[in-house]
Amino acid sequence: MSNSLKKCSLQQPSDPAHKDAKGDNFIQATLGKLRQTSPTLAKAATFAATTGTIAANSSLLSVPLWGMGLVKTLTGNPFADKAVQKITDHWIHTNNQLIDKVLPNIEFSLSLPDDLSTNGKYILISNHQSWVDTTVIQYISENRLPLTRFFTKHELIYIPVVGQAFYFLDFPMMKRYSKEAIAKNPALKNRDFEEAKRACQLLVNKPFTLLNFVEGTRFTQQKYDQQQSPFSDLLKPKAGGIALALGALGDVIDGVLDVTIVYPDGIPNYQDLWQGNISRIAVDVRHVTVPPDLMQRLLAGRYQEDEATKADMYAWLEQLWQQKQQRIDTMRAELAKTSAN
Repeated sequence: MSNSLKKCSLQQPSDPAHKDAKGDNFIQATLGKLRQTSPTLAKAATFAATTGTIAANSSLLSVPLWGMGLVKTLTGNPFADKAVQKITDHWIHTNNQLIDKVLPNIEFSLSLPDDLSTNGKYILISNHQSWVDTTVIQYISENRLPLTRFFTKHELIYIPVVGQAFYFLDFPMMKRYSKEAIAKNPALKNRDFEEAKRACQLLVNKPFTLLNFVEGTRFTQQKYDQQQSPFSDLLKPKAGGIALALGALGDVIDGVLDVTIVYPDGIPNYQDLWQGNISRIAVDVRHVTVPPDLMQRLLAGRYQEDEATKADMYAWLEQLWQQKQQRIDTMRAELAKTSAN
């Protein structure tokens, strides 16, 4: 892989025309002209066009998703399972097309391995600054990685549409137990590991990317100050979620991917993305290796009960986060140099 940042249009293999086809950028060009004469109106028009398309697409696809999802759930039909996946891929592809053909051109600086596969099985860890992060990961993953999933609370299944979509797509849904509940009933101590194993069983025989934001929450200055984090641009890593993921799936994955996302012009919110306010995004993706002895202990479910395993897990993450901070510094320096030129 290349570890240097490269400007990349992210032309997808399945769409050779992508952004270069004649007439493809009509909407983009029209909004671009409007930005020059009336920036406020252009932002409003861009936001209406993108969010309106996402809402319409979500409503339209929810019907076949529900239908195929119910068939899959009631019968286990593999065709229905593939149909649910294809419907979701189409939804993500439409969102990506909005980024390519409606928003102003975003300059992506991208570094990634050349051995990624849509048929692979990966656990992906990333820094987390904004709701935009998930969309960025979906964007760079199209035709490169399998569908991104993440652990969700089992209670989310009762949220209309979204909860059922997660269920039909085999998002690992876990019943978590509070520290208070475990204190009252020590038998629940290892239930998180058992729940993770149970929740991940539906992923074992299919391609997947299981996303874990190791910081556990989005970066904000307030959280950073409260933690007194030793890193300039990162919160402290938390080991529990990634330990559960590795313990549940570590023996079937093709690798662990470490994603670093940098917004050189400031951390955006989700509205900034769909208004067209983001001009540059840098993403670095690379393989990382879990120490074999630590992996074996995680697979044996020892993270919860063995303090040495927990300490080793935090030491590994601490090393990764030190490297990630160095990588962020390097990415910012390279972007500043490119901008100056």
